[in-house]
Amino acid sequence: MNRASWSWIVGWLLCGVCARASESNRVAVMRDVEFARAGEHALKLDLHRLGGKPRSPLIVWVHGGAWRSGSKADMPLGKLVEAGYAVASVDYRLSTQAKFPAQIHDLKAAIRFLRAHGTEWKLPVKKILVAGDSAGGHLAALVGVSNGHAELEGEVGSDRTQSSDVQGIISFYGGANLTTILKQSTPHGLNMRVPALDLLLGGQPEDVPLLAQLASPVFHVDKHDPPLLLLHGDQDPQMPVNQALELCGAYQKAKAPVQLEIIHGAAHGGAMFYDKERLAMVKKFLRRYF
Repeated sequence: MNRASWSWIVGWLLCGVCARASESNRVAVMRDVEFARAGEHALKLDLHRLGGKPRSPLIVWVHGGAWRSGSKADMPLGKLVEAGYAVASVDYRLSTQAKFPAQIHDLKAAIRFLRAHGTEWKLPVKKILVAGDSAGGHLAALVGVSNGHAELEGEVGSDRTQSSDVQGIISFYGGANLTTILKQSTPHGLNMRVPALDLLLGGQPEDVPLLAQLASPVFHVDKHDPPLLLLHGDQDPQMPVNQALELCGAYQKAKAPVQLEIIHGAAHGGAMFYDKERLAMVKKFLRRYF
């Protein structure tokens, strides 16, 4: 075989390798995967991933929106996907569609579905971390600290033999105690939270105290809870930073693993929470526990 032939073959092989490498580095999104139905309501998720085998853990993302708005399209963890983690961004029934605890029932159904079917997509389903921002941070924290809680487990979905337990939690400026949140809120925060809590709980926390406690992560914390990372801005006008301090304190009292990062000058959300510095912090947390 002459030199020209060898050059062509080597070039063809290298092109194939480069094509596979390019494909493995390209983010793909599997959209609108139905994981359960709640009555006539179809519950769906989007799966974001690179080609190849994702890093552990599988991340379940819970969007914010005062429990009454937002969607799975609001997923800010693209840099983590590019770093090799798979992220399942989940829709749940909003408070305009169903009151609490429907939202937690839906999220736990999504986790059970991913455990039942994730091996088909080569997902690392043995270890799952739940994360979210704002109201989604509250829901993520509640999912994480209520492993095995019968009242919050619900009966949504057809994969109820699977576990809905998670092995880690990240809350970006999320709520933690609905019985104290209004006392801690600014006037702007009250304008947001009072109507939002009415929709979520069917009344104000003082009117439905047992339901408000059930919906508050701080009342569920024990020493067996999974590692928790909290990120909160010290200038947050919507979700009081004291919410993060309360949940951190509950974890410390229970001697469960927790890390609290107060971001000076940060308000409610924004690029500061997902910049290079915070991304490095999240990656370090993931490496430490997974």
